Amino acid sequence: MERIAEGELAVMEVLWEESPLTAAEVAERVPAERGWSLATVKTMLSRLLAKGVLDHQEAGRRYLYRPAIRREDYVAEESGRLIDRMFGGRVTPLVAHLAEHDRLTPADIEEIEKILRELKS
Repeated sequence: MERIAEGELAVMEVLWEESPLTAAEVAERVPAERGWSLATVKTMLSRLLAKGVLDHQEAGRRYLYRPAIRREDYVAEESGRLIDRMFGGRVTPLVAHLAEHDRLTPADIEEIEKILRELKS
């Protein structure tokens, strides 16, 4: 699966939340702070179609867009790439890094402990 750029991901998030949508509907839902025009959103949609992560169908004179991949599958692949690239494919150094840099809240630690208990049983 091809990587999705940060701007493209904003479009994918809209479509993972709700689809199918027209380009204009996607543009309405992209966070306003991006300041994107309809033309910019159409460019992003074209890039995502070329990458094969979006599907579209004709609806009269416009297209309806929907994700061709599930968000969960993309997150799993990107997480794996990060762990492979930055931590030699090991999760433990990632968790240690997060802990050392105060990126784990008490709620995060509790949740990790719960997951580990469930894995052990």
